[in-house]
Amino acid sequence: MDREDTRRLERLAGPEGTALLERLAGADRSGAAALRLGTALRREHDAELVADAMALAELRDRAVAKFTRAREMWFTRDGLEQASSEVIARHRAARYAGRTRLTDLCCGIGGDLLALAPGHDVTAVDLDPVHLWMAARNAAVHGGRVRTVRADVRDADLSGVDGVFVDPARRTAGGRMRTGDSEPPLGWCLELAGRAGAVGIKAAPGIGHDTVPGDWEIEFLALGRDLKEAVAWSPALATARTRATVLDAGGTAQELAGTPDPDGGDTGIPLTAPGRWLLDPNPAVTRAGLVSELARRTGTTRIDPHIAFLTGDEEPPPTPFARVLRVLDSRPWDQKRLPRLLRELDVGAVDVRRRGLAGDVDALARKLRGRGSRRATVVMTRVDDRPWGLVCTDP
Repeated sequence: MDREDTRRLERLAGPEGTALLERLAGADRSGAAALRLGTALRREHDAELVADAMALAELRDRAVAKFTRAREMWFTRDGLEQASSEVIARHRAARYAGRTRLTDLCCGIGGDLLALAPGHDVTAVDLDPVHLWMAARNAAVHGGRVRTVRADVRDADLSGVDGVFVDPARRTAGGRMRTGDSEPPLGWCLELAGRAGAVGIKAAPGIGHDTVPGDWEIEFLALGRDLKEAVAWSPALATARTRATVLDAGGTAQELAGTPDPDGGDTGIPLTAPGRWLLDPNPAVTRAGLVSELARRTGTTRIDPHIAFLTGDEEPPPTPFARVLRVLDSRPWDQKRLPRLLRELDVGAVDVRRRGLAGDVDALARKLRGRGSRRATVVMTRVDDRPWGLVCTDP
């Protein structure tokens, strides 16, 4: 089947397939139009080629959200879903600056290769021949050349390599693996540092801090407020224990690094009742355990030793690491009284933000929606271990 798959790809990459893909790129492929278009194309081309072209055109449409040159790239459905976005790949590739020979293990469709290949001598290793075929072409689209090796990554030759990136599989044919599981396992990936020195390991954002040695760095990456993934950096590439990186759509990165808060220990940040302002840290900050570091940077305090919200009476400086909210009302949680309070505050549309209290956020937001002119965020949380509610607006 591998040979058959690559044969079909080669045909799709040939003159007839290229012309067909160009035609599809500019065609209406929504709803019933896709059915009519497919019927018309099958009168001119065989059904297999049309099916392959339409499937790739659909994936290219979806990939636009991740890649600037998606219309020229090659994808499988699983490969696209598992690939990091171009913005994250380029940020991550900067860690390997000054290193010459790199190896990308479990390269997939080449989402990271497109950033690693330019300016480096790169070998891509994967067991899937279709993904290897695509990885080489996707790297070329972005100006890079790579060698591809079809092999189990455990057998990869790393002699002479001065940098390795590995993206172990976290899915099987049956779906996602349990949190923390991967193939190859994390332990095997960590041992790569003894063979190549500079190693980066892509991981799920739920990775436990205690699963990575203390001299490694764990970086948590968010696009805006959307936490995407984590990466563990070996000592040769590490500069902190944990790091929260917030990237905008253009790839500009803001980074907060330091030593994570101790579990249940004294962070050195005072605990105070909610003031006039509330900071809701970015998920990358909370996963990195850097809430207290953010408090020090913004001159704010904590409302509870176990809750990530920060507060202050003075408007904090703008920060990419938290959403800043103005507090309209703060009191012990009273869900029965809340609708009347929102009416008194002229609140209509409501978002609900929850930390430390159980509840159905979406159901509560629908129930609280009113006719007022203001939009508000209702915060369900704990203060000094007491259920607490705040009504907030944007500054």
